[in-house]
Amino acid sequence: MLAPTMDQQPTELAVDGQAGSKHASSKQESSKRESSKKDGMLAVAAIAALTFALHMAVNGRYGYFRDEFDYIICGNHPAWGYVDQPPLVPILSRIFRGIFGDSLRSIRLMPALSASALMLLTGMITRELGGKRFAVVLSALAILIAPIFLSGGSLLTSNCDLEVLLWTGCLYFAIRAAKSDEPRYWLWFGVTAGIGLEEKYSILVLGFAIVIGLLLTGQRKFLGSKWMWLGGTVAFLILLPNLLWNINHHWPFVELMRKIKADGRDVALTPWQFFSQQILLIHPLTAPIWITGLIAFCVARRFQPLRFLGWTYLVSFAVFVILKGKNYYLAPIYPVYLAAGCVVIDSAIDNSIDSIRQTWLKPMLIAILLAGGAILAPLAMPILPIDQFITYMQWLPIKLPRSEHSHMRAVLPQHYADQFGWNEIVDEVALAWNKLPADERKDCGIFAQDYGQAGAIDFLGPRYGLPQSLSGHQTWWLWGPREYSGNCLIVLDDTRETLETLFEHVDFVGSSRDNPYALERDLPVFICRGAKFGSLAKLWPSLKKWS
Repeated sequence: MLAPTMDQQPTELAVDGQAGSKHASSKQESSKRESSKKDGMLAVAAIAALTFALHMAVNGRYGYFRDEFDYIICGNHPAWGYVDQPPLVPILSRIFRGIFGDSLRSIRLMPALSASALMLLTGMITRELGGKRFAVVLSALAILIAPIFLSGGSLLTSNCDLEVLLWTGCLYFAIRAAKSDEPRYWLWFGVTAGIGLEEKYSILVLGFAIVIGLLLTGQRKFLGSKWMWLGGTVAFLILLPNLLWNINHHWPFVELMRKIKADGRDVALTPWQFFSQQILLIHPLTAPIWITGLIAFCVARRFQPLRFLGWTYLVSFAVFVILKGKNYYLAPIYPVYLAAGCVVIDSAIDNSIDSIRQTWLKPMLIAILLAGGAILAPLAMPILPIDQFITYMQWLPIKLPRSEHSHMRAVLPQHYADQFGWNEIVDEVALAWNKLPADERKDCGIFAQDYGQAGAIDFLGPRYGLPQSLSGHQTWWLWGPREYSGNCLIVLDDTRETLETLFEHVDFVGSSRDNPYALERDLPVFICRGAKFGSLAKLWPSLKKWS
């Protein structure tokens, strides 16, 4: 009688222990949820989810963007580098297309996810800087309404919100290292920076600025840490395959940048113009927030360990101004300064003597930001039908800046104008292709003048039975003439006079249908036969066009 009773006792205790463990685990999960509510991260997650839903709702409008063709087609030719970019975005585009297909929403899924992740990371940084619930939520809303970040979640480019996320990730680990005086975080900084270098080389400016900031402040001690050097080594190793690719191809990216500067393609900005356009890109209503954050990093006692971040911004700004960079090159740095500004503003409101002011000021700030964000949102993402957008743009009291001289003639901002006209171009090329006898098509290539035209033919052309295009522009030039002899070419966007110096017979097929919204419009298309230049392989070096 006693033995069975004693045998049963441990079982009951075990059951009680499991129940207690489950109860403790449940209490921990409940505590975490309560903590998320109190620190604002649950609200940030909701804002991030709504932002993702907004991008998914509107990202299928208008059309494929010029640069998206570049990333998509480069992704079809896997390599450790390309003339105008490292390999990460093309690789990711191929993965997302392989899983989700070729629709606009599928191609823009990665930028949309990055936009939402950026809000979550900014909220985490705000909390790390000592921000309470309102500051955390306010920082996410500041990210939400910034036109440059809205646009970065709407297009697949190397400037999309993935770039911002990687810069912000680097700064997050730098903050953790300095705040906790824990140099191991510099290793993770290096990992993130290495991935960032495979996404876009301009993250080198951030690394340089942080080193200068550390040198000029008491945190210079980190520069002697083995973890800082390990982080740098890891970043270098991640970049190494792309570095070797550049060496093997004689530094094409450097040559491209040199050629762009020599041609004067980009609009050169004065320091004041560059600064004023930062205010527009991040949103005029958030300028007081990030400027407050910048000043706080420079002078506030609470941010003493992070003083180097004040110098980081100033050095980054100076580098891009000196190098005549485009206005959006500095955009990835702002989430951290928005986070710091939100912390300072929240503390100032809480420390106000007037309790009534504390009650209404915070809701008013949120309402003002949301209203201001809604007003400028159509500039950044395709919310409005295009005819309504033109009316809206004319109604705005501000004139949108143009970053390249060739964009001045466009009716729309370049990030919208370059989403139109591609179907019309491919239609005209298909018309020329169908004029060729079947036996002539095998050795007749299609030559485009730039990667937008070439990419549109490569991506949209297969439905018409078109072969992959040829071009001397950037990475297409590296892919060469393939096996084409050059005795028959369909040539886009050239003149009869030029082509007649190269071919015996030049037949004008027609011009692409006019699209009033497009930058590339009314392009002439020719069928050229009888090469005077020998072989296409012999002519190919002279067709190189890197600008």
